[in-house]
Amino acid sequence: MINIVSNQSKSKSSLHFTEQLDIDVLIAGAGPTGSTLAADLLRRGLRVRIVDKSPHAFKGSRAKGVQPRTQEIFEDLGILGEAHKEGGPYPLAGLHFGPITVPWRMQSQNKKTPDIPYPNILLLPQHRTDAILHRLLERQGLNIKFDTAVEGFEQDADGVTVTLSSGEQVRSKYLVGADGGSSTVRKVAGIRFVGETDDSDRMLIIDGTIDELSRNRWHMWPRTHGKSVGACPLPHSNQFQVMIKLSPDETPDLDESALAAYFHKLTGFRLYNITWKSVFRPNVRLAEHYRVGRVFLAGDAAHVHTPAGGQGLNTGVQDAYNLGWKLGQVIAGTSDSLLESYEAERQPIAARVLGKSSELYSGLKKHRLSGLKRGDEERQLGITYHGGPLAPDAAATKTLHVGDRAPDAPCIGPDGARRLFDIYQGPHFTLLAFGANAAQALPKLTWPTAGAELCSYIVGEEGRIDVNCINDSTGKLARIYGITSDTLILVRPDGYIGNIITTNWLAAFENMTKTITPM
Repeated sequence: MINIVSNQSKSKSSLHFTEQLDIDVLIAGAGPTGSTLAADLLRRGLRVRIVDKSPHAFKGSRAKGVQPRTQEIFEDLGILGEAHKEGGPYPLAGLHFGPITVPWRMQSQNKKTPDIPYPNILLLPQHRTDAILHRLLERQGLNIKFDTAVEGFEQDADGVTVTLSSGEQVRSKYLVGADGGSSTVRKVAGIRFVGETDDSDRMLIIDGTIDELSRNRWHMWPRTHGKSVGACPLPHSNQFQVMIKLSPDETPDLDESALAAYFHKLTGFRLYNITWKSVFRPNVRLAEHYRVGRVFLAGDAAHVHTPAGGQGLNTGVQDAYNLGWKLGQVIAGTSDSLLESYEAERQPIAARVLGKSSELYSGLKKHRLSGLKRGDEERQLGITYHGGPLAPDAAATKTLHVGDRAPDAPCIGPDGARRLFDIYQGPHFTLLAFGANAAQALPKLTWPTAGAELCSYIVGEEGRIDVNCINDSTGKLARIYGITSDTLILVRPDGYIGNIITTNWLAAFENMTKTITPM
């Protein structure tokens, strides 16, 4: 269909013809959040477009920590190998006090376990994270439209009509704003961004090379010339990410030679080959709502944090992972009420992250070493949706509740699978049957053909391995999942426990599927 459309930001004389597109989801913002969402929707067979107001992909290191839970998401998307190849472990801190450098560990190094395959944060500059996700989108056949912003939109009962800065109008079923802290989508939607911005609290961030500074430490000068300065080596490069805390009344000169002279004055080292620089203000804000009709917010458009704790990027990626399967199900015919669970599940997580990162940042401002410490909460493996709209009941095993992360475990399964995460990988639901009674119930359970597929498996200690069986000969899988009786466990596409059924198999399963599958 050919329609006449107008660019609302231009004069009426700029009317031109364009082909009206009919797509499922338009995503504003091609950072880690928007790109993760696009990749997840594409593997569900949805029609997706992604635009970004920037002229090109982000070029700086900015958010450089990929937490264990996000690594699990990247494995599900098939890109973790690239991330590990291009990233590396966090080094020890090196605290400089005059001529003395004191080594100090910011975070404990956890050992890999059968249920937690990636126990430690990965040091990966953001521009590499973006590039890895963008290559994935290219392999999926999607091109990002850079230098293209959302200027406005109108929505009705059937979809959203979005006006782009190019003058094009795009018709989509849903619009997702992953367009950063200054989100146009959020502003046009009229969603309040509650919190504070302290304009006097700023930090200078620089990517560059430093002469004669060892690369086996995250160097920190807690108090040098009245400043706090850090320099973190970026893996597989000769670059460091430099962070300098600015005074409230300070206006930095961002010329490369001026920055080099400033860094030399503070540390005595030479900084050169600067590839990116930015003045960062640590906003602390949370969107009052994550949804207005057919419009959603994700990532920094919904929540912004201080840099302490390394959780902002990760929380955004996990927003996308939560929203993707729900959009896919509703587009396939599931009740729209499923989409209400997105805000209900994700907003409390962001609120908690805001509190934790602010607590850590406050310690940094007061020059406390405790502000540098990182623990289990930052790894985000303990995030649970238990008690939320999709996990309201008290169903539990000895170790897990409905809504908890579904842990990994060793097993022998079809197609060479050696662990549960091999079984879970993909856009499907997974149903595990423990015990003879649960196994006998499987053939009687019904699942719709529309929407995400259900992959069902009988878990046993012995027996043949085929498309319907998983061998738990070591018993570790049953122990990790806390199985003490015949049990059905449903795992959602985003890797969380969707249900635990120990009795009344058919009725309980049918009741559960009403909220998450097409009618």
